[in-house]
Amino acid sequence: MDKNTEIKFVGQPVFKQILNLIDKVNIQGLINKHQSDRYYKSFKTRTHLITLLFGILSRCDSMTEICEGLRAFRGKLNHLGLGQAPAKSTACDGLRNRDNAFFEELYFTLVKKYHSFLSDSRTFGLTFKEVLLIDSTTIRLFSDILKGVGRNPRGDGKKKGGLKVHMLIDAVQSVGRFIKITAAKVHDKNFLKSLELISHSMIVFDRAYNFYHQFALWTEQQVYFVTRLKKNAVYTVLFTHREHYRKKGQAKVLRDETIEMNYHPEDDTGRKRLDQERTLRLRKVCYQDERNRYYEFLTNNFDIEAEEVAFLYKKRWGIEILFKKMKQNFQLHYFYGENENAIRTQVWCTLIAQLLLTVVQKIAQTKKAFSVVASLVRLHLISMLDVFELLRSKRREYGSNSLGPPGFEQQIKLELK
Repeated sequence: MDKNTEIKFVGQPVFKQILNLIDKVNIQGLINKHQSDRYYKSFKTRTHLITLLFGILSRCDSMTEICEGLRAFRGKLNHLGLGQAPAKSTACDGLRNRDNAFFEELYFTLVKKYHSFLSDSRTFGLTFKEVLLIDSTTIRLFSDILKGVGRNPRGDGKKKGGLKVHMLIDAVQSVGRFIKITAAKVHDKNFLKSLELISHSMIVFDRAYNFYHQFALWTEQQVYFVTRLKKNAVYTVLFTHREHYRKKGQAKVLRDETIEMNYHPEDDTGRKRLDQERTLRLRKVCYQDERNRYYEFLTNNFDIEAEEVAFLYKKRWGIEILFKKMKQNFQLHYFYGENENAIRTQVWCTLIAQLLLTVVQKIAQTKKAFSVVASLVRLHLISMLDVFELLRSKRREYGSNSLGPPGFEQQIKLELK
């Protein structure tokens, strides 16, 4: 059998090779800034981070599994910079008490570090400085730590708690650029108030974020948006620029109209001024896709083609894929702590893990799906393999020379006999 040089063995576990990406930023500076090591003698911030990332990447269900799993590392703990595995009680206390603000800033520091690396050269043929996507996902909790969303259950049932992750991403990237974690009951439109956007940028979101007062402010700032029109929206059609008949199986613009809507502005406290009423002029585009699905889009940009409005909204699916990656490939069904700070810390560490695997996937230049990358990392987390060669490999076997020294395969056969 030919010697297989495709899989390379290195002197560090796969987990350590992933952690090396974090060392590219000044993590000690962040620790000093947040004073996150204060009052902690043994369970330092770096140990806390390594412990949670190990649990997230290996999909552990509890802090007990994480600590026992690290204890099984034994001689490999020195690769991670740990003298010993943390005790469960110590790890739980740190997760409960250490402020999640450190992990939040670490995530955005890593995003800034790898921002240019993760961007690609795709262009949309538009005159916008940037195209941004906005959406949110709800994570249900089996306790009332954070207020839940939805109707109260019938009978003696109790509404479960939950948190909502609001995210803004660049259309040509697959990581969150601005993230806000709130209770699940917080309305999506409140997220729009916290955004700082540059002029001539394009924002794309679904109709849950319809907020006419914010639309008027963006129009004054020359910030453009594309969203879907609510079914109960009240408006007046001023002009009809294009009109076509529907044809089965053909994607086409059916109508392009200028409409006018009335709304009540809000004061500084967020309350509507019912004594005032203002008018907002927007553009409505009716579109049918190739599967005969009908859409009504709303935008404040009157210069781009109607087809581009539909094309931009189609790009919103990118953020849905990002949420799908986060929920399917990482452990967000079980939480390692029971207070709000612990839950927020785990969510931030999950986002860090997703970012690191995205960077690893990009460096390896592999065509494997993100779910396959996450699975391979989980299965080989403590293996002494080159993680990038592992992800690039297409062979179905490693060969005898990759498994041990010469004669290793024959020795195993003799022992089996």
